[in-house]
Amino acid sequence: MNLEQAARQLEALGNPTRLRVYRALVRSGHAGLPVRQLQERVGIAAASTLSHHLHRLILTGLVSQERQATTLICRAIYPAMDALLGFLTDECCADAGCAGKDAA
Repeated sequence: MNLEQAARQLEALGNPTRLRVYRALVRSGHAGLPVRQLQERVGIAAASTLSHHLHRLILTGLVSQERQATTLICRAIYPAMDALLGFLTDECCADAGCAGKDAA
């Protein structure tokens, strides 16, 4: 992952509503959630507001959507989440000459 992609993803997750949406999708597992159920779960009254937040998460590669008949299913993209977390932790203490993650 490059610095610019990580910055875009972190910026998207820096909004409390988007972070709530993303966490709900992460919790839902690989099956994801229908938009209506996601809207109820995170307590967003206006569908257009949820759509705006989902769009930002989709643009950064953290969320995908799939239409199943008349239902729109949203899913967290777990490899993207893992890549972002790895980007943040892979070089932990690299310049300090310590064990980093292994030291407590």
